[in-house]
Amino acid sequence: MIFAAGLGTRLKPLTDSCPKALVEVGGRPMLEHLIHKLKAAGVDHIVMNIHHWGQQIIDFLKAHENFGVRIDLSDERGKLLDTGGGIKKACPFLEGEEPFLVHNVDVASDLDLKAFWKEHCTSGALASLLLGQRNTTRYLLFDEQNCLKGWKNCQTGEFKFCDKDVRATDYRSFAFNGIHVLSPEIFQRMKDWEGKFSIIDFYLSIAADTNIRGCYKPAVKWMDMGKPEALEKAASLFEEEWKK
Repeated sequence: MIFAAGLGTRLKPLTDSCPKALVEVGGRPMLEHLIHKLKAAGVDHIVMNIHHWGQQIIDFLKAHENFGVRIDLSDERGKLLDTGGGIKKACPFLEGEEPFLVHNVDVASDLDLKAFWKEHCTSGALASLLLGQRNTTRYLLFDEQNCLKGWKNCQTGEFKFCDKDVRATDYRSFAFNGIHVLSPEIFQRMKDWEGKFSIIDFYLSIAADTNIRGCYKPAVKWMDMGKPEALEKAASLFEEEWKK
């Protein structure tokens, strides 16, 4: 699943008349770069949510005949549902026996997506999250077994813990890098969650009795393309991907 519904506020004024997913990086929309990467990893079915300037994404995919893969659209133009609500709404397209990968459209990396997916399949985890060590205001907290245990906001001093009677100093802090693999059983755990909600809040709510696994891969090149100054830097990373 590609998250392509965001408003792209950090990319203004580029997103005043264009969805974030169609902002160009190195002469191609970031959405096209990601579809290319997914196809190279063996993906033949993509689910994508749309909201901001959604019709432009529909027209773009139609003009390119869906780039030769099956693409189902989860239409959130009536109401933007955030990351957790977006996944739940797309449930009819994602249900099945196999885990599915979720990827933010504005994330660029050289992560081996197929290997990451296979790693999750053998882990026994309900979800596997790609992690990084970078400067941000919000971090996820993991124990020595790489299990999610909490969340902290360095700017506000707020903490959320999955278990009682724990301290933030007991755990390692990582940033979530916008790529994760989820097992289909996740939808059973979501049945009481309705409307708009964050997938991170959902993960925190169930992590006490299930394995939400963190995957820190320091060798992976990763970039958030949510700001204009990052687009040029991301172009070189995408250029390497097209050469593969």
